[in-house]
Amino acid sequence: MAIDEFAPWEDPEAKPIIQFKNVTKRFGDFVAIDDLTVDIYEKEFFALLGPSGCGKTTMMRMLAGFETPTEGTILLSGKDIAPVPPNKRAVNMMFQSYALFPHLSIWDNIAFGLRRDNLPKNDVKDRVEEMLRLTRMEKFARRKPHQVSGGQRQRVALARSLAKAPKLLLLDEPLGALDKKLRQDTQFELMDIQEKTGTTFVIVTHDQEEAMTVASRIAVMDNGKIIQVSTPDAIYETPNSTYVADFIGEVNIIEGKATSVGEKLSMAWAEGQPEIVGTPTTEFEKGQSVHFAIRPEKVSISAEKPETANAVQGKILDIAYLGNISTYHVELPGGQIIKAQAANNRRLSRRSFTWEDNVWLGWTDTAGVLLGR
Repeated sequence: MAIDEFAPWEDPEAKPIIQFKNVTKRFGDFVAIDDLTVDIYEKEFFALLGPSGCGKTTMMRMLAGFETPTEGTILLSGKDIAPVPPNKRAVNMMFQSYALFPHLSIWDNIAFGLRRDNLPKNDVKDRVEEMLRLTRMEKFARRKPHQVSGGQRQRVALARSLAKAPKLLLLDEPLGALDKKLRQDTQFELMDIQEKTGTTFVIVTHDQEEAMTVASRIAVMDNGKIIQVSTPDAIYETPNSTYVADFIGEVNIIEGKATSVGEKLSMAWAEGQPEIVGTPTTEFEKGQSVHFAIRPEKVSISAEKPETANAVQGKILDIAYLGNISTYHVELPGGQIIKAQAANNRRLSRRSFTWEDNVWLGWTDTAGVLLGR
């Protein structure tokens, strides 16, 4: 789903399908969710991303009805869902374990919830066939779950979750049990299915790549709070804090003090090193502590001093070879280490740099983000 075509969060007239309003959840003295307010819109693929214990699963369990807020309100389509029991909500949840019935065929697994709702036989048949087509599982309808692969079981669980046409589908680490290649393929399948059905998906994950791939927006969480909610590109390129910058992808974070402020900001950061010049997006004061965050791919590595706003010299301490790219860990004279990435567009024997080489690192004045915290 192209972000530029789909951005209801930018439309003041758009009504959210889910609203968390000042929600707090305590377990005894432990605060799992801390005064959280966020809106999620219809047809969004919304990702809750954060380390273990940050509160993302508690948020999901409250949406599903397995937990109730200690304070605050959760609205679904404008109605408070607290009094509505889990089985009466227009919400379905897909668990990491898939929770398929081993003794039932794939067809019967998908039909299970529909039969419990006493739907007419023909309606059940039509809906199950539609779900099998959607998840490309028609050929496997008569098999038992143990007779298909992990990726196929994942699709069956998804088909079963979508069979009752919920307004909202909750996915709790749904791809955690799959190997990396299959996980990547399944991410695109999930996006395709979500777009075809128009169901609002909320996914809990601690896998940054997964969130960046599938989500229309990501909420980065820490200690029961949402630190930033934005589109994947905005979270990556313009994080609002060092926590978000550090949590998403690889990053160099350099701490210093602002020596001059204005259209360009200069930052003193290490004795004997030239000041870093950056372009601020918020106001800073002279003398203020500043954190400069820059992604390794924005740092060029060269044998000669580059003609960029920022240039520092150092020695290659380590090289991480990842096939398509290499990450160079370059130690500066003061002991600081800066990571730079370069595409491996030449074969290994013709690489330009190796361990212990003296190199220059360079970046422009707009390549990084200046952060106050």
